[in-house]
Amino acid sequence: MINFKIKITGVVQGVGFRPFIYNLARRCHLNGYVLNDTHGVEIEVEGTKSDLEKFILRIKTSPPPLSRIEQIRIKKCPVKGYRNFVIRESENKETKTVLVSPDLAVCEDCLDELFHPQDRRFGYPFSNCTNCGPRLSIVKDVPYDRDKTTMSVFSMCPECKREYHDPENRRFHAQPNACPVCGPKLTLMNNKEKVINAADSIASTIKLLQQGSIVAIKGIGGYHLAADATNPVAVSTLRKRKYREDKPFALMVKDVRTIQQFCQVNPLEKKLLQSVSRPILLLRKKDCQLIAPDVAPLQKSWGVMLPYTPLHHLLLSGSDLILVMTSGNQSDEPIAYEDEEAFQRLHQIADYFLFHNREIYRRSDDSVTRVWMGTEMILRRGRGYVPLPVKIANNFRKHILATGAQLKNTFCLARDNFAFTSTHVGDLENYETLDFYKKEIDRFKHLCSVIPKVVAYDLHPEYLSTKYALALTGLEKIPVQHHHAHIASCMADNKIDQKVIGVAFDGTGYGEDKAVWGGEFLIADFKEFKRAAHLKYIPMAGGETAIKHPWRMTASYLFACYGEDFLKMDLDFVKNLDLNKWNTIKKMLDQNLNVFPTSSLGRLFDGISVLLAWRETTHYEGQPAIEMETWADENEKGKYPFEIKGGNDILIIHPELIILGVVEDLLKKHRKSTIAAKFHNTIAQMTHDICVKLRKEYDLNMVCLSGGVFQNVFLLNQTYRFLTKSKFKVYTHHQVPPNDGGISLGQAVIANRRI
Repeated sequence: MINFKIKITGVVQGVGFRPFIYNLARRCHLNGYVLNDTHGVEIEVEGTKSDLEKFILRIKTSPPPLSRIEQIRIKKCPVKGYRNFVIRESENKETKTVLVSPDLAVCEDCLDELFHPQDRRFGYPFSNCTNCGPRLSIVKDVPYDRDKTTMSVFSMCPECKREYHDPENRRFHAQPNACPVCGPKLTLMNNKEKVINAADSIASTIKLLQQGSIVAIKGIGGYHLAADATNPVAVSTLRKRKYREDKPFALMVKDVRTIQQFCQVNPLEKKLLQSVSRPILLLRKKDCQLIAPDVAPLQKSWGVMLPYTPLHHLLLSGSDLILVMTSGNQSDEPIAYEDEEAFQRLHQIADYFLFHNREIYRRSDDSVTRVWMGTEMILRRGRGYVPLPVKIANNFRKHILATGAQLKNTFCLARDNFAFTSTHVGDLENYETLDFYKKEIDRFKHLCSVIPKVVAYDLHPEYLSTKYALALTGLEKIPVQHHHAHIASCMADNKIDQKVIGVAFDGTGYGEDKAVWGGEFLIADFKEFKRAAHLKYIPMAGGETAIKHPWRMTASYLFACYGEDFLKMDLDFVKNLDLNKWNTIKKMLDQNLNVFPTSSLGRLFDGISVLLAWRETTHYEGQPAIEMETWADENEKGKYPFEIKGGNDILIIHPELIILGVVEDLLKKHRKSTIAAKFHNTIAQMTHDICVKLRKEYDLNMVCLSGGVFQNVFLLNQTYRFLTKSKFKVYTHHQVPPNDGGISLGQAVIANRRI
């Protein structure tokens, strides 16, 4: 007889690991025990050498499908003479390093019960088991036991207790386990706080949605605002009440077959839609009139997800509804997740509320992702992905907090070889979001067992994330340039640890010279970077006001190229331009008053977009550029000329010839789709040409593409095609977003290398 003590770390709690070990040990004729502790799972087993080898091999090759094993450590111990195999109570230890599972979509077994009239959970909207259901959103502490979740207030009935304590039942130690007798309940209420005494709250909610009402529905990580996506009046009403003029809404659809009526879906996209993460997936639109156009105006894609809770399935299977399911908030606020808060914030938007009494401990938005070049590219990381860490090649020398950027904020906590990037926090521009940010950092530190000794932050002195970092005491403080963080994030995402050519294209980033960067080519590794090329500076009148009013950038570019003669041109832009406003901008430019130099490619996109189609104000970040992508003719191969000039050991891209080419095509009345495509092709060619020059000078062949501009698939495809044709190895993002949601990961790995 041999005794092995086995320690397994990773995502091994709340995913059916202990019953798997229990049943496997019995099949292998082994005695001993298994338990959860604050590091993971501990096993002690005794048996013959061959039985133990078979046992360990099965753990490595066939673990529970939702588990994620990071490490298995085996130690030979004295034989103790165990007579059977048991599951012991969890152990609390001072240090806590166990990985918590994300919230998981309801599994097929639970769905079968949900729709089986003879099952005791028939029609029960909170059914779950060890293979599915809420996890992160209800966890207060580890090890993951019921008394450390928000389900602790629900006492299980005898039948649920029997399941919970039966190692051969799939609900063995399923911490959210419940049924209609003992579990959470639904309540339907109107926006005057009057309870709707309906025999069937779900059937009543379906009827209200079919009648055009807007319903706030409590989910796993917060509230959604739901409306009938095929009803133009309902969608328009939701937009007006939410103050969300143009930004696309997400859709929830009951099955892939229905999605295929209005979207193109390839096999990988189908697999992602049906995965346990259930993200919002960006899918190419078909020419179909099923969905109200106002759901995603001026877009080529719909953002679509499948139902991921029993409640969602019941709402959709009981109707032919296709639902708008947008975050329960007013624009720019965090998603509402507490009942009283939700009612206060949403009662002027929603006509009705579908509550339940299972507390959400930690809010999280739906994740947004897409398929690009046969792989997943995450654009917003939240439910279904968080808190799974990004593994890096080298250990973090100290515990690190990286505070992220101002827009699309995430923060990152790092220890060992794990980088825990937070759920999507949002734009740190109001008190509610900042308050959520601070509280979530504290909760994540506890959950991820990180006690920061170092804090990394953006150079921008006015970012609230920077001010938060600088106000912390007792920590080593490391500032990180915005675009260096973008490139380091892409490197960490792809496990690259050597110098690369980094191409960082975005809207705004504070440069080392205090200018607004955003069209950058860096020679970078984790420790440092050299700015090797950038877009020529152009004056940005009014700073961030020019982002909200992008016509200012168009005017700046035209003035730089033509002087005031551009006002004599036969351009729609000139016809729409308010001359009084222009005269104010011209004075600012002439006197260099409240004017900031910018090399931002995002601002150049804004300028060209508004030149092609007048827009006085933007309603969401990147709107002009996103709209220009939708106009672009994908069959157009033409390009505009551009200039690359050298100076002071740095290459400068001069865009004047691009502007002149666009204006010439407009005066010739060329199609908007042709001009938009030629502009995209030009930026891709420019990127290629700069990278070729830098490869020759620095002997580097790896290119990392990062920044929010590379969410533009037309540009990304063309850039990738040009670079790979010239034998570059090209890397982009998959685990964290290319936008500012990935900045915190880059800050963390840079700080680690600089320590």
